[in-house]
Amino acid sequence: MPHTPDLSLPSSSLLDLADADDLLDLATSGDLPAGSSAHIRADGIGVTRGGRRVLHDLSVAVSSKSRLAVVGENGRGKTTLLHVLAGLLVPDDGVVARTGTVGMVQQELPTRSGETVGTLTSAALRASLAALAALDAATLAVTEGVEGADEQYAVALDAATRLDAWDAERRVDLALEALGACTDRDRELTTLSVGQRYRVRLACLLGAQYDVLLLDEPTNHLDADGLGFLTRQLREHGGFALVSHDRALLREVADQFLDLDPSPDGHARLHAGGYDTWQDERRRERESWGQEHDRQQDEQRRLKEAVAQARDRLHTGWRPGKGTGKHQRQSRAPGVVQALNRQRETLEAHRITVPPPPLKLRWPDLGARSGASLLRVADVEVTGRLRGPIGLTIDAGDRLLVTGGNGAGKSTLLSVLGGRLEPTRGSVTRSNRARIAVLTQEVPRWDQESTAREVYERHVGYLVGTGTISAGSALGLTSFGLLDRTALNIPVSRMSQGQQRRLDLAVNLAGRPDLIVFDEPTNHLSSTLVDELTAALRGTGAAVVLATHDRQLLRDLADWPRLHLTSAMGWAGNSGGVDGVGNRHDDCGTDR
Repeated sequence: MPHTPDLSLPSSSLLDLADADDLLDLATSGDLPAGSSAHIRADGIGVTRGGRRVLHDLSVAVSSKSRLAVVGENGRGKTTLLHVLAGLLVPDDGVVARTGTVGMVQQELPTRSGETVGTLTSAALRASLAALAALDAATLAVTEGVEGADEQYAVALDAATRLDAWDAERRVDLALEALGACTDRDRELTTLSVGQRYRVRLACLLGAQYDVLLLDEPTNHLDADGLGFLTRQLREHGGFALVSHDRALLREVADQFLDLDPSPDGHARLHAGGYDTWQDERRRERESWGQEHDRQQDEQRRLKEAVAQARDRLHTGWRPGKGTGKHQRQSRAPGVVQALNRQRETLEAHRITVPPPPLKLRWPDLGARSGASLLRVADVEVTGRLRGPIGLTIDAGDRLLVTGGNGAGKSTLLSVLGGRLEPTRGSVTRSNRARIAVLTQEVPRWDQESTAREVYERHVGYLVGTGTISAGSALGLTSFGLLDRTALNIPVSRMSQGQQRRLDLAVNLAGRPDLIVFDEPTNHLSSTLVDELTAALRGTGAAVVLATHDRQLLRDLADWPRLHLTSAMGWAGNSGGVDGVGNRHDDCGTDR
């Protein structure tokens, strides 16, 4: 089976290539690009987790030319499918065949003490360096006239050529630079921010030159420059399967869409063509689905009413008037009974064969009274994290986009606004009545054994207990249309990143905030939900402050006022287009 590196954290033993024999073994072990013949083929895949069928009878192929987007709502098995394709998860049913090299980046990136940036870059360069070392050893053997050296040299040269090994280190360095990732090979991963670790890992994947790439939310933690670089790399590469919430990336690089969302017949849909074709076909099917489901429900209600009417006639309606003879009552009664039985049989035979259509976001009525002042920021600065002085005012119903490159201080500013971080200088004044919700890039660390329903109900209990909301105004978790019945009752530990993100959104909306502070709100959400969320943010009565690198979201909210932060010049505000891009700030530190 071809080697499928995770590139999250390789085991240190993979890096201990002690001598030329080890290097030659690695270079000739089959972990080499297969070029145009590379592919992953999955047939009849089925995966069950926690008693729930995540994937069912799914078949898909990813070739060296595939530009496949795996799409669907959160919790539908997108990440699971990538893990199956990569060989990280053995399916309960079906088979997977792989030819060529496969590289994958997962959403989660655990860290272990002592591992450095060099740990990841060395893993990415491992095969190329091994091939070059084997080629050097074979060259020396040829010059010394060693028996069989010619064959050994041919094998090593083929390996190095297929890997383009001579250029491997330059490719990794170029990717690190383009993504704004830390280039210090000695820097421990545990000392880097989550965003920095993700960018180092992504740079290694892009620089290693695998036949087929499997990418799970690769745009998380990338700024505009990084997104542009990733887009160019994928356009040139081909041979990938991509899971992403980034609608601009999907539109620009994918030409096939494997939709894992529920369908009337329960099977996944493969849409050939671009993003717009997928959306149009999906929209038409959803409309037809909804109409047929409504029609069947209406027929079910009609049949139930017919049974109820027949039952009423049995009790009262068939009785003849006074003075009618006994024989007339006896002759009419069986007909009424037969009519009731026929109606019952018809109802029992009728089945609603079309399942309910997928959930749709239902945004609550939010917002403070018009003209109310919610927040005032005066001359704020956070040493080493946010250049200042920054001043701004947020009133009821206001909108503000916070933009800037990685390291400019966007997350830091949002933490200051939400009261989670005190500024080094300046002041923040919040209205005593203002209810402020802050959604960070990463979901909270809830009790992993609690269900989504339990997490939400505990939070609502806290809000009612502190007087933030009244018991009568509390909303149920199902009222938002964010989680289906299955997701409501599974432990948080078994929820996908996207499902946890949905839960976080519901938890924050439960407090009926007057101001919502969003840090990268599209992270981990499906493209469909992002469209619904965008419409909700445009129409909500709550004030919204939002920081994002999402290019489509920036286009959709182009008419919002902007505050553009730069790492070198502090900040600049405007009410129209985007201000100049700030200078890149890469100190291998945090994303602020």
